[in-house]
Amino acid sequence: MAGLSNGRSGAISSLEVQLCRISHSGLRADLIGYLSDVSHLTGGWKYMRVFKGREGIGSEIEQTLLGAEQQGLKLAIKGRLIALVVVGLWMVPSRGADRAADIILALVVLVALGLLHFFLIGSRWDRKWVKYVFITVDLALLSGAMALVPPEPGLDLPQIFIFRFDVFHYYYVIIAVAAFSFSPGLVLYSGVLGAIGWLSAFLWVRSGIEKPLEWGDALTEGSSDYFSKIILHPDFVATGSRVQEAIIYLMVALLVAVVMYRARLTVRRRFEAEQDVATVTNLFGRYVPEAVAQTMIEDKGALDPIERQATVMFVDVEGFTSLTEAKGPGATVDILNAYFDAATEIISRHGGIVTQFQGDGILAVFNVPIAVEDHVGHAYQAASELLALVESRDFAGTRFNIRIGLTTGPVFAGNIGGGGRQSYTVYGDTVNLASRLEVLNKTQGTRLLISHFAAAHLPSAVLRSLGAVEIRGVAEPVEIYTHKTDGEG
Repeated sequence: MAGLSNGRSGAISSLEVQLCRISHSGLRADLIGYLSDVSHLTGGWKYMRVFKGREGIGSEIEQTLLGAEQQGLKLAIKGRLIALVVVGLWMVPSRGADRAADIILALVVLVALGLLHFFLIGSRWDRKWVKYVFITVDLALLSGAMALVPPEPGLDLPQIFIFRFDVFHYYYVIIAVAAFSFSPGLVLYSGVLGAIGWLSAFLWVRSGIEKPLEWGDALTEGSSDYFSKIILHPDFVATGSRVQEAIIYLMVALLVAVVMYRARLTVRRRFEAEQDVATVTNLFGRYVPEAVAQTMIEDKGALDPIERQATVMFVDVEGFTSLTEAKGPGATVDILNAYFDAATEIISRHGGIVTQFQGDGILAVFNVPIAVEDHVGHAYQAASELLALVESRDFAGTRFNIRIGLTTGPVFAGNIGGGGRQSYTVYGDTVNLASRLEVLNKTQGTRLLISHFAAAHLPSAVLRSLGAVEIRGVAEPVEIYTHKTDGEG
């Protein structure tokens, strides 16, 4: 078969540069070896698409994470609204009529803020900083309540008493909401701002006390009565406890932020790995059969040799050498690309696998590595459609004829090679016979020759016997057939 020698080094070198960006080094090495082998077999046939680089993959990952962040925030806001309703249903009747109005007002404000944020997420008004604004408002309202809302209006208690009540846990709800965003930055921001808000509210209230009492003051006398007297005193502030609460709050936020960061990193790496595998599969499938590429990737590069009954088809362009001389290398590549695209689609549609492009020729096999029922019938239909294809259209402005050899029998298929490079191929007497039949078309004046091994599986009404002929490399004469043309009985 004739071959091309144009552009091999450039195409493979460019491709290897792209592959160096792929993290799966084992698959990358196998793929480079395969492409070099294919380039050698095809004489440098340039059938290559450039795939998306890391920058494109990174953008997809960021969009995916942004989508997860937005969905998480919406889910958190829904949970926040439910929590507010539950808290309101509990607090309004349990805190007395004098507090009901304040509680209802606070709930209405918080619900309104939540709904506003919910509808802003993902809208054209949404910005990266919007979620930080709403977290800031929540913490400002909560800290403002600590500093200004009386602990129990009816009892006229000192404002410092609010820090003795069980109120600090409300700050953790804000961290929980931030965690749903899947954003470590927002979680850490919530922790830092929450700690600052809590301590600021405390220090504001503490500044109004003339002589604040601390834990150290309670221990000066060494008696339990004095200890109780100090900690129950209206001026007891326990600064150390408030600082401890802020530190623990900040540590929790930091730990949650680290978890979020690791989760995002894991998702990113998993996404990149899946994108790399998809890229390798897609690019690999341009040079070897897609089914073979997918099987190799799933089996981490292994494709065990098998022996199986299969149908082999050789297809060759008639007068290819003259065509190359007349058109030149560049135009010939365009012609072959158009032809191979159309031919491969027909072969694949009938369950066949193109294992090699040999210059202008195609070696296709049916029933390996993917099992195909009635593989002889499918191969014959593919051959018939290929002949109809070249009769009905041109390729890059050029028309030509093809010759096809078709036979069936046992074949060996799998990875062969050495020196770190392998190639998936089929071999055996059946493959050799298909090649001989394709060449024999020249002397028989036919476009399609089928051995009696394959003809036995096809309807006799569609075939015409040409008798038994001697074929080089075959011990016994082989009866050959061609398909009947219109009008033949």
